[in-house]
Amino acid sequence: MRLNELKPKESCRIIKIHGSGTTFRRLLDMGCLRGEKIIVSKVAPLGDPMDIIIRGYHLSLRKNEAKEIEIEKL
Repeated sequence: MRLNELKPKESCRIIKIHGSGTTFRRLLDMGCLRGEKIIVSKVAPLGDPMDIIIRGYHLSLRKNEAKEIEIEKL
């Protein structure tokens, strides 16, 4: 399952980050590491961007970035 498939108020744990280059590095720099818990705070009406809470911080991710994060739903 990928992060972009979750709805607001759902939570998950990161299994793996896919991708390469700057997108991959950016996700790691924002704290998206394997094992971290994520809560989806809200999603824009058209699904892009989405607001998540990770490590107590709010982050805004685009759909293409969220598709790179493989998760397990909690």
